[in-house]
Amino acid sequence: MPNWIKTYVRWVEAVNFRVGRITMYLLFAIMGVMLWSSASKVAHLPANWTLETAQFLFVAYYLLGAPYSMQLDSNVRMDLLYGRLSTRTQLLWDVFTIFVVIFYIGVMLYGAIESTTYSITMNERNPTAWRPPLWPIKLVTCVAFLLLLLQCIAHFFRDLAALRKVQI
Repeated sequence: MPNWIKTYVRWVEAVNFRVGRITMYLLFAIMGVMLWSSASKVAHLPANWTLETAQFLFVAYYLLGAPYSMQLDSNVRMDLLYGRLSTRTQLLWDVFTIFVVIFYIGVMLYGAIESTTYSITMNERNPTAWRPPLWPIKLVTCVAFLLLLLQCIAHFFRDLAALRKVQI
């Protein structure tokens, strides 16, 4: 494999590893927000921001964790046939199917960019009592899809190297 591919794969996986490890801690932020929500209800203090904040944090947690999950190969697979295939056939199947995933994530990224641009331009807000701006979570969605797309390409290069029995 050329050096630029090795550098690309290492760089993407290093970034996604760090983002994924940091993203894990969002779970504590979600728990803190939900704890505050429960405590404020007991104390009869209005906290109309807690549900949406928890939802936004969970979206970030879920989407930013996806590239990390793919990198660790901990994503869910339909293993009815795949597990019975030889390692080489699995790699060939992965090389073929990653193009479908890349196309899908590319379409999702395009839509996310369009939606984020609209949200920033129109100062879009959630139609609730708190009315938070929507562009920050939409921007996180764009970043997550971009990182996932880069990870898919790195995954393709890793599978290709494994097929050629080359180390990355």
